[in-house]
Amino acid sequence: MKLPVPGGLAAEPLRRFLLAHALPGAETHVDGVHRRVFWTSHGPVEASVDLGTQERCDVVVLDGPHAEEVAPVVRRWLDLDGHQEEAERHLAQDPLLAPLVAANPGLRVPRAVSGAETALLTVLGQQVSLAAARTFAGRLVAAYGESVDALRAFPRPDVLAAAGPDAIRAVTGVTGARARTLHVLAQTLADGLDLDNVAAVDPVTAHAELLALPGIGPWTADYVALRVLGDDDAFLPSDLVLRRALGRTTAREALARAETWRPWRGYALLHLWTAEVFVD
Repeated sequence: MKLPVPGGLAAEPLRRFLLAHALPGAETHVDGVHRRVFWTSHGPVEASVDLGTQERCDVVVLDGPHAEEVAPVVRRWLDLDGHQEEAERHLAQDPLLAPLVAANPGLRVPRAVSGAETALLTVLGQQVSLAAARTFAGRLVAAYGESVDALRAFPRPDVLAAAGPDAIRAVTGVTGARARTLHVLAQTLADGLDLDNVAAVDPVTAHAELLALPGIGPWTADYVALRVLGDDDAFLPSDLVLRRALGRTTAREALARAETWRPWRGYALLHLWTAEVFVD
């Protein structure tokens, strides 16, 4: 199935982002083809998304069973219907962002295949490197993920809630505090915090619910707002990569610097992350 991309897609940064975040055992990314499990009304299915090999693409190819049901998930995940053109026009007025926008026209904000999965992965990634977070996640997948063809699905919240914090810590190797946070989030998700039906979720309420959980602070809640809740203006002023990209500013200075980027701070964040991390 071919998925048109209005306004085009900066494919190379997205390929690098997906490759860097691919979970061992749950995802593969080879030459622009990303393969993973998608949940459908027929159960979990394995499908692939082909971004091609060009720097910019106008069509993404989806291959796998129940493509008609998976397609809208992929469109949301890759931000194919996002407002990047409007964001670019606004951000290009800033002298810092103008060359970044010119270098990567069509840069999208990667969202989430599963809101619950991304929220749980965000907790795993707190205060550790991306490589370490992927290692922890791969261990969770191996221990609790459902096998689907050649891959495994990231474990459902109810499965992790039933496992308990001690088992999560033993399996992953994370700290006791991190295991407890992951467990309480899994319980909250299993008990009704629905991060997968974004259209029915009040982002302000969801953000507040996340902040109320022990071990979840503004960075985590804001990251979930950006990638899961689809908040185009979500911003992470304390993020170390962002602050480095801005010249090693403080969080308060980063917040003030970004004021003129509203209401597209999320896209500005991706341009800065891309320039700082996903480069040769």
